[in-house]
Amino acid sequence: MKKYDVIIIGAGAAGLMCAIEAAKRGKQILVLDKANKVGKKILISGGGRCNFTNINTDASAYLSNNPHFCKSALSRYSPWDIMALFEQHSLTWTEKALGQLFCEQKSQAVVQLLLDECETQGVEIQLNSSIQSIAQSGEHRNNNQKDYIITVNTEQGSHFVTSLALVMATGAASIPRMGSTDFALQVAKQFKIKNIPFRAGLVPLIFSQTDMKRYFSGLSGLSFEANVSCGNTSFREAVLITHKGLSGPAILQISSYWRKGKSIEIDLFPDENIKDWLLEQKAQHPKMHLVTVLAWKLPKRLAQKLCETYLDNSVLEQMSDHALQNIAQKLHSWSLSPQSTEGMRTAEVCLGGIDTAELSSKTFESKQKGLFFIGEAIDVTGHLGGYNFQWAWASAWCAGQYV
Repeated sequence: MKKYDVIIIGAGAAGLMCAIEAAKRGKQILVLDKANKVGKKILISGGGRCNFTNINTDASAYLSNNPHFCKSALSRYSPWDIMALFEQHSLTWTEKALGQLFCEQKSQAVVQLLLDECETQGVEIQLNSSIQSIAQSGEHRNNNQKDYIITVNTEQGSHFVTSLALVMATGAASIPRMGSTDFALQVAKQFKIKNIPFRAGLVPLIFSQTDMKRYFSGLSGLSFEANVSCGNTSFREAVLITHKGLSGPAILQISSYWRKGKSIEIDLFPDENIKDWLLEQKAQHPKMHLVTVLAWKLPKRLAQKLCETYLDNSVLEQMSDHALQNIAQKLHSWSLSPQSTEGMRTAEVCLGGIDTAELSSKTFESKQKGLFFIGEAIDVTGHLGGYNFQWAWASAWCAGQYV
């Protein structure tokens, strides 16, 4: 039975970062992953371009039952720290809209950076390794602390490894085709650690067949800029119409706040008072139909669909000022009721996870001595745009200083 100082389950962004930092402190590290390669989610992130952080990172960009939990880690390992690591490896980046940073050498270069750091620090990585069981020894090895005994299944058969510290960096259950599961929550349950069931976040919304036929039939693939809100939360980005409903950055963002039974509102003209503009068009182009002038501002097919099923398509001079005011109100607050989300299959992240009340915000150790949780496994979920990567780097770096 081989003994290590720290065993980390999960060879993704968080797991490898934690391994690197712990190894710098002279710890003997083993990283286990059931996949056949490291960093699978890194490789597909940002369409292969890896949106690895966001320079606007702040606690307000994260959802959690405890909105203050993430503050400590984010302050101790900032976007500028991961940028410095990239610079050390001669990686460069491009800043896109809203502070998003994309690696110019693509996702594979980010994975290679982590692998190079692991090799430099002597981290041992064992792939194609599924965990059969986790237990604790009956004896204390050090400081009154028991070993974690892990049964590992590989192609060569089963074997046991032990360590004083165990780090769960297994992520969450989104995109199951990548091998994602709720394994972190299973381990938490085994050690009586409270958790919040995972649910899909940053995910497209699905609408009923009735709403699809009324609002979106024939429009799949069409996109437009809008402000999308749910309750008191709103996002101003692109919206994409799909064959099932709505997607695009604004919809993915609001999906993390949406719950079944709630409605969302879409402001199709977030930058202007469309009522005044419509009244101007009535005065200047009284013989034109509403659809004609709306097509100057909106995609033509969307304007046509809205006038057919949601608004009106009268000649402007035949519409009272009050009627145009009502139309303007509808355009600024198009209320829609999603039926569901596309679920874990296409969700970029999961909401929920290990209850932060069970963890130290400084060390990420749980109330079960020697058991740590980092990254997406925790009830901290970022907005779209590099925030979840930054949480992975930060939580892992912090845990790596203490395991």
